[in-house]
Amino acid sequence: MIFLNKYTTPFRLLLISLLIALFIIYPNIACFSWDLRHMDASGHTAYIIFFLFRYLFFVVLIWGLLFYNLRKSDTPIFTKRLLNTFIITAIAYLLYVSISLLSGYKADCFTGILLFQFVVTCVICTFTGHIFLLTSEHRIKEQEIEQLKIENLQSRYDALTNQINPHFFFNSLNGLTSLIRKKNEENALEYVNKMSDVFRYVLQSDKKGLVTLGEELDFVKAFFYMMEIRFANKLVFNINVACEKRDLKIPVLSLLPLIDNVVVHNIIDSEHKMEVNICLNDQMELSVSNPIYTKLSPPSTNGTGLKNLENRFSLLMDRKVRIENNGIRFRVYLPLKKDKDENINS
Repeated sequence: MIFLNKYTTPFRLLLISLLIALFIIYPNIACFSWDLRHMDASGHTAYIIFFLFRYLFFVVLIWGLLFYNLRKSDTPIFTKRLLNTFIITAIAYLLYVSISLLSGYKADCFTGILLFQFVVTCVICTFTGHIFLLTSEHRIKEQEIEQLKIENLQSRYDALTNQINPHFFFNSLNGLTSLIRKKNEENALEYVNKMSDVFRYVLQSDKKGLVTLGEELDFVKAFFYMMEIRFANKLVFNINVACEKRDLKIPVLSLLPLIDNVVVHNIIDSEHKMEVNICLNDQMELSVSNPIYTKLSPPSTNGTGLKNLENRFSLLMDRKVRIENNGIRFRVYLPLKKDKDENINS
């Protein structure tokens, strides 16, 4: 009943009760001036006092019935709720009649209008409580469904991220092994430093959803060093992104599979120097392009990298990655987000 307590404070119930009580005693209000004109002046004061008593009595009764139906009764069975409310209303009716008789005001005790007013009060409060309960249960179920969707998205995202890490780690270690075999200690030490920075970013990626474009580009710069060492400067990266655009959001590790895709599918040697360009287009998409130098033998890959990337953009940003391949250049366009558009925080 926590959900109900938030929207049914005693003060709000009191305001609602004051309005409903006016509706309930409207017949008495309509006849008020007429009754005063047709009675002795000596009885005016008593009539006004009893009129106010009638109104306040219904205010208290309605408040109590609403409080019971909205805060105390959680039964989904309408007939049970109606029976309980009817019992309370019947007791209140007997109390009202008793007070009227004791005060000597008997004219209003057993009229059809009074009985009708108590019946209407009972029905209104019962329906209000039942409808409110059904509405709150529907909202709770919607919240539970939404939470399940979020958890499902997070689990799918974690699974996609976990596909990246092992493949990347093995390639990085292979590059380090090559330097060690060449006994290039200086480059090997720098390679280890850059690799530690890259590994730190990759290992922390499972705690992030979206990161700023600046963070992703800083990671890529460290990764570039490793790739340039690995390919003896036959692989060049050009980044052209304005500083004021570095706050745009992008899924973490978006550029890693694209760079890996360049290496896997292309010949990179002294005759086929690879130049990767990274820039923003007019549609505020991050464009990553490279020339195509197709390998003689098809690479042993199942296309997991690009599928992974497309799935993560679909999950985190609800937008699609665009891919263009004209046989000469291969381009991938990654949509970006501003902070106000972010759906899943990093």
